[in-house]
Amino acid sequence: MAKKAFALRIDEEMLKAVEKWAADEFRSTNGQLEWLINKALKDAGRKKE
Repeated sequence: MAKKAFALRIDEEMLKAVEKWAADEFRSTNGQLEWLINKALKDAGRKKE
């Protein structure tokens, strides 16, 4: 799977919450965001398992 970089504008408070969540689960912030997006896509039926 090729990965593509892109800029993301995010509210500072939201980013802090994601950073803390990532640290709590021993992930990078980028890894946490990728996990969240992947989970949301699966839950919405927009990504095959």
